[in-house]
Amino acid sequence: MKRLRFIAFAACLVLSLMGAAQAAVGPARARLDAFAKGLHALSGDFSQTLTNPDGKVIATSGTLALQAPRQFRWDTLKPYKQTIVADGSRVWMYDPDLEQVTVRKQDTEEAHSPLTVLTDLSQLDRDFSVTEQGERDGLLWMRLTSKSNDAQLSYADLGFDANGLARMQFKDQIGSTTDMRFSNWQRNPDLPPQDFNFTPPKGADVIGDLPVISTQPLKN
Repeated sequence: MKRLRFIAFAACLVLSLMGAAQAAVGPARARLDAFAKGLHALSGDFSQTLTNPDGKVIATSGTLALQAPRQFRWDTLKPYKQTIVADGSRVWMYDPDLEQVTVRKQDTEEAHSPLTVLTDLSQLDRDFSVTEQGERDGLLWMRLTSKSNDAQLSYADLGFDANGLARMQFKDQIGSTTDMRFSNWQRNPDLPPQDFNFTPPKGADVIGDLPVISTQPLKN
C-alpha cells in the first residue's frame, strides 16, 4: 500500500500544478507558470524509482491522465499492474495480484500530499519554504520544504525543462527517496469520462470507505 500512496501523492502534485499560476520570481517558477497556464487536462508517461532506507530499489513505469480540478488516473504497467483512479469524491486503488480494491475519500488521500496547496498560493507561502535550486541534470529545479512539524515529506524537488515538469524527487521522514520522470505530455487532450470512473472487478475484495448507495424508493 505504501507504493500506492507514493503514486497517489505524485498524482495529487501534478494535478495541483495544473491550477497554479503566479508571476515568475525565478527561472524554475517561470517554467512552472508556463506549464500550468491554460492547462485543464494532461496525459503522459512516467517512470519511478523508489529507494528504501536499506538501499532496496523498486522501479515502476506506466501512464497517467489528469483532469482538473480533482480527477486523475494512474496505471502502473511494469513490473506489476496497479491502477489508481480519483473520481473527484473517492480514490480507488486496485491491485490485481491481490485481487483487492482499497477505497478512500479523496480528501483523505489528498491529505497525504501537502503540495496540493499549490492551488492556493497564499497557503503555499504560509505552509512551505520555496527555494530555487538552480540547474542540475539539464533541468531547472525548485524545492518545497514544509513548515509543519509533522510533515510526511522532508522535501520535494520539482525539475522543469523547456516543455514543463520533467522530473520530481522527494524524500519522506523515514528516509525513502523517490525519483519520478515524466515524458510524452499531451496538453488538454480529450479524455473520456469513463477514464475517471472505477467499477471494482467481479470477485475482488473491496475495503475502505465505500460510497453510500441510497436504498430509498424514488418518489413519484
